Amino acid sequence: MSESGHLATAATRVGGASDPAATANVSIDGLHWVETPEGGRLALHAAGPVNRARAFAIDFAIRVGLFLLLSTILESLGDLGFGLLLLAAFTLEWLYPVIGELCMHGATPGKRLVGLLVVNDDGTPVSAGRSVARNLIRFVDFLPLLYAFGLLSMFYAPGFKRLGDLAAGTVVVQLPVERAARWSTLGGTAHSPEATAEGTAMRTGAVTPVPLTREEQRLLLDFAARAMALGEPRASEIAATCPALTAGAADPLARLLHIAGRLEGGR
Repeated sequence: MSESGHLATAATRVGGASDPAATANVSIDGLHWVETPEGGRLALHAAGPVNRARAFAIDFAIRVGLFLLLSTILESLGDLGFGLLLLAAFTLEWLYPVIGELCMHGATPGKRLVGLLVVNDDGTPVSAGRSVARNLIRFVDFLPLLYAFGLLSMFYAPGFKRLGDLAAGTVVVQLPVERAARWSTLGGTAHSPEATAEGTAMRTGAVTPVPLTREEQRLLLDFAARAMALGEPRASEIAATCPALTAGAADPLARLLHIAGRLEGGR
């Protein structure tokens, strides 16, 4: 097997759960168990109502702030400004969470700050269709007032799922504290190879140390998207199986995540 083939093998071990045959279940302690086609089991911690409420409050504050800013800017445009403001209100209410989940690897800004992640029931990154579905059904969760149906569903459904999650086949998971902190700084200098000596070659050279096919690039991006849910020990174990991409790196996982970020940015 070629060196780049090791990446495909390792990433397939992570991305393989997208197979329709994969199944998932939730134990009474809040663990969301995912069974992979290879016979392994991954334990994800389902996020409870309190942390989800915290994330919602942060996102709500961001949306209100953006709306007030836009209203100040557009008020001088008369009827045109009012029309644009209505469009902005619709976008902030319905598209903000979808855009956040799809463009920020399953986490709106509020979820990212609290350390939450939206994934499919099988542990794979949330798809566009499922993200749209879970957020469109929020109006049912809101009924009859103040998300009453959604809260009742979270208290009684496995995995603290609201109605939108049940309909879309998604689950919100809680990242380990150290992993959430690391993910929140990804792209900065605190945990990136850019801040270390081994990052110098990456800054001046190609995106990847060895050429990767489109399929291998996709697998690497899938791995990066799921690394948070896997937890650092398991993700680091998988990253260590890709010496062609991580040779000389003090932290193979950070190197792979950095490469994935560069690939994503170049698309």
